[in-house]
Amino acid sequence: MRSATRLDHITAAPLRTQPETPFSPQLAPIAIPENFKGRAYTALRDAIAAMDVYRSRADIRLDERRLASDLGVSRTPVREAMAQLERDGFVRSVPRRGIYIVRKTKREVIEMITAWAALESMAARLLTQNVQAQEISSLRTMFAKFENGQLHARLDEYSEVNIEFHQSIIRMSRNSVLISLAENLFTHMRMIRRKTIGEQDRAARSIRDHMSIIEAIEQRDTKRAEDLVRNHALGLAEHVAAYADYLD
Repeated sequence: MRSATRLDHITAAPLRTQPETPFSPQLAPIAIPENFKGRAYTALRDAIAAMDVYRSRADIRLDERRLASDLGVSRTPVREAMAQLERDGFVRSVPRRGIYIVRKTKREVIEMITAWAALESMAARLLTQNVQAQEISSLRTMFAKFENGQLHARLDEYSEVNIEFHQSIIRMSRNSVLISLAENLFTHMRMIRRKTIGEQDRAARSIRDHMSIIEAIEQRDTKRAEDLVRNHALGLAEHVAAYADYLD
């Protein structure tokens, strides 16, 4: 019962790792939860996704006791959340050593991107048939702040907008099954997109692709929107294959 009381006033706290790792991301706050496991899972998954896990090859070990303390809950919901995170491919448990964040191999990343290309291109197809004008306008508004040479000066901010854009394409499909299938995959995609957006002038190419996609959606050109979204994603797969040696 004491844990339930503490949850009422929890605030964001660092996701602590063992001393061997330099990472220190922020945990999302836990509101008053219907179940501790679900909220702990979401908070931990989002914190892991926000980390630059591909910046270094060093193992990132998570301290279950400290995570429970940060979230203001007992270790049981954290342990249950970790088991779910392991099933979803975010962490791995090593006997007598602890729990580590998973880095995907190059092959795994390419396979994830290829699957994402199929889901997002179908979402683009569906949204051209259903999307409202104000929703299309919101897509274009996302990128207004990066005009007039502001893109590279605000690259970190653009990285987040880039992620928001792709999430919006999925959401605007209004297909609940597709949205559900994409959710877990996108969290993995988010980590690799954050790493690659600053490589090989990908940000500039990304924004050009996005503008073309938006134009196709505005024109309700279903085939062109679908093809552009698919090719945009597969372009990321090609980039990873050619340049992401840090994944091996």
